[in-house]
Amino acid sequence: YHLRAQGSDVRMLSFNYGQRHGRELNCARQIAQDLQLCHHVVDLRAVGALLGGSALTDPGMAVPDGHYTDESMRATVVPNRNALMLDIAVAVAVTAGSDAVAFGAHGGDHVLYPDCRPEFVDAFTASARLANDGFLPAGFRVLAPFLHLTKADIVRLGSGYGVPFERTWSCYRGGARHCGRCGTCTERREAFRLAQVPDPTAYEAA
Repeated sequence: YHLRAQGSDVRMLSFNYGQRHGRELNCARQIAQDLQLCHHVVDLRAVGALLGGSALTDPGMAVPDGHYTDESMRATVVPNRNALMLDIAVAVAVTAGSDAVAFGAHGGDHVLYPDCRPEFVDAFTASARLANDGFLPAGFRVLAPFLHLTKADIVRLGSGYGVPFERTWSCYRGGARHCGRCGTCTERREAFRLAQVPDPTAYEAA
């Protein structure tokens, strides 16, 4: 929604890396259909099977409750996840002749996820340009438009764009409704409250 509001020609990539559930993939498909965008789901399940030790890819690990600032949230880190996804996105961009790749890292992720930090974005951009020297359009960029924004900031932006938040998914557990207790549910609730935007999400926990 953000890139389209800026006049960009957008195509969407999603990734099935063997995460605990596919709810966010289903939501992405629906959003792509609503916006009439080209959308591909890349199958990385074979890679995800090698990435045990994360509550997002290992069914034997429990998803922790709490806020991202809690030490227990380290269990939700999937090693090198954004770098893997971005490498594929850059390859698709090279093939399509696109001049940018964008992903949704935000300011609240910096404390926990190394591949959501400004240093990572800068280093990955340099790597992508070097790895594809002579094949990228001039000025090729890796965009992280929310890199220094909070989730509340993002909710405010999305509300202005008319994002159907009720059809988006955050919960790590992937039940019939958002659990309301895991890290992403906790931050989702907090973001709507701080943004003073009505939260349309159905949560299991009050």
